[in-house]
Amino acid sequence: MDQDNFFDIFDRSLNKKGEELCGDQVKFTKTENKSTIVLSDGLGSGVKANILATLTTEILITMLNADVPLEEVIKTVIGTLPICQVRKIAYATFTIIQIDHQTNQFQVINFDNPPIFYFNKGRVIQLETKTEKIQGKKIISSAGKLERGDFIGAISDGVLYAGLGDTMNFGWGWDNIAKYMEKVFMNQATNSRTIIEQVMTETRSLYRDKIGDDATFVGVYVRKRNPVMIFTGPPLDVTQDELYAERLLSFKGRKVICGGTTGNLVANYMGETIEMDISTMRKDLPPIGKLSEINLVTEGILTISKATEVLRKCNCDITRLPSDNNGAVLLAREILEADSIFFLVGQQINEFYQNPLLPKNISIRRSLIEDLVNLLKEKQKEVTVEYC
Repeated sequence: MDQDNFFDIFDRSLNKKGEELCGDQVKFTKTENKSTIVLSDGLGSGVKANILATLTTEILITMLNADVPLEEVIKTVIGTLPICQVRKIAYATFTIIQIDHQTNQFQVINFDNPPIFYFNKGRVIQLETKTEKIQGKKIISSAGKLERGDFIGAISDGVLYAGLGDTMNFGWGWDNIAKYMEKVFMNQATNSRTIIEQVMTETRSLYRDKIGDDATFVGVYVRKRNPVMIFTGPPLDVTQDELYAERLLSFKGRKVICGGTTGNLVANYMGETIEMDISTMRKDLPPIGKLSEINLVTEGILTISKATEVLRKCNCDITRLPSDNNGAVLLAREILEADSIFFLVGQQINEFYQNPLLPKNISIRRSLIEDLVNLLKEKQKEVTVEYC
């Protein structure tokens, strides 16, 4: 895979009017070698639909990640799901999208959901499909190769039938959605969120805010990767200071420093001094600093701790970040805007923060970073940590 390519996955759901739970479920995982996305639509709406869709996505994701052969996976799911006695249909439908990170090849498996959308250079492309029967059920599959700027997405019925019998006789329909999305691409869509949120805003408006069926859209947009390196804490070996300063400065991506000593170490190497921006000072947070080639310079321990708190509160959703321009919010923003985050963590102990009851090798900085890394990994962020 072109290491510069990033598979940007985003999903948005609208719950059926009056329902607290969504009857559609999306789950995706990324490993080094592949991305797997599953969208399941439970029959009906509310609690029952939610449980069935959740069960379906969990089984599919778990088995696909364990590299169980596809036919086996589908047999298991279809065999597990009960059949509705009245309508003689399965209790949940699903779409699977798998992308191989090495080759950029993708494969789509569809069971009773609307056909997927595949866009190349902003134009909708009809993929060739193959139909086979597994345990008496019709499974439709297609495959292809993604390039930068491509988009592939899956929807549930609720998007397809938006406006049914009200703003549109037969609902929005696949072709109309595709045309609408082509317009979205013409307005320079640069990430998954933009594309999907515009479609879902239109879905909501066709329903006149009274959502008639759970509606979900999940998609992947291939774009250039945005990496960030966060250097915090001076290295154990003082003779390595310049080496690590150089590593940060030569990093191809955004550069962040957390910590006064670390900031001074890099500033000395550059022959500069850090200027403080007093306007960003808060009663519980020191101000940020300015250095010519660095995107953000903050204090260390307090700011990292507070940034983790901010990320938890907004559930790692960039649109819910507070608007305050303090060091913690700015650090949280750098993290959320990045696709891959590389932590360079120096292990020299700052005596000021060290608890005398703890062994010397357990620093507060290290446990804070581990806490932050775990949170980000739960949110499917690509994170690498190197201790120095």
